[in-house]
Amino acid sequence: MTYLDPKTINKLNTRQIRTFKKSAHNRSLQMLTCYDYQSAQMLNETTLDLILIGDSLGNVVLGYDYTIEVSTETMILFSKAVKKGSPDKFVIADLPFGSYASMELGLANSIKLFQQSGVEALKLEGAYDHEIILIERLTQIGIPVMGHIGLTPQSVHEQGGYFTHGKDEKSKTKLLKEAQALEAAGCFAIVLEFVEESLAKLITEKLTIPTIGIGSGIHTDGQVLVINDLLHLGKKDPPKFCKPIANLYQTKKQLIEDYLK
Repeated sequence: MTYLDPKTINKLNTRQIRTFKKSAHNRSLQMLTCYDYQSAQMLNETTLDLILIGDSLGNVVLGYDYTIEVSTETMILFSKAVKKGSPDKFVIADLPFGSYASMELGLANSIKLFQQSGVEALKLEGAYDHEIILIERLTQIGIPVMGHIGLTPQSVHEQGGYFTHGKDEKSKTKLLKEAQALEAAGCFAIVLEFVEESLAKLITEKLTIPTIGIGSGIHTDGQVLVINDLLHLGKKDPPKFCKPIANLYQTKKQLIEDYLK
């Protein structure tokens, strides 16, 4: 298949994404986060495959300690800005913490975020029974869903911090079953965050939909990074798995200092 060649197509759709496997295309799906209109305009002019408005905006844009402080209204505001700047890209928005604590809340907030932001899909963390049922319902009413397992930042306190998941047999079995359940529920792709590399490879081989890794090794069908980490836009060093391609924090700082002289 050649229709996923970025030189021949710009905006993808769920049908194309579902069939993407790295082994068949000799390249990875590439997804970056984006939180503002001007950056979205820039990404819209690149060959990037997917844009994610992550609730990580709480950390990198708003200065929160955890993503759990981000609200549905905040996600709508930022998602509208990004989608306006990137009309030619497939854009996904995170459902924030607490917005799908029940089926009723999940449906209401999902419809609100999807409808008001204009994004092409939503991303939802976790694979418990109520989340699987919600995903099934959302896909039935026409809202595409990307899954997310492994380290799920909205559950960082319950999980006990930031660490690699899937190191023991019990955890491996659990994550594989979760990935398969998400696929069966209708997800068009799944993010694997901080999943042990050999397990991420196994999950990728078992699923027919693409896996998108972050801190999970090189064997997933795609990769996602926080654009602020990739460009080193912040004062702190990015996570170890991300190798910045620039240090724009220092560059911008120096440019301002030069201007002030």
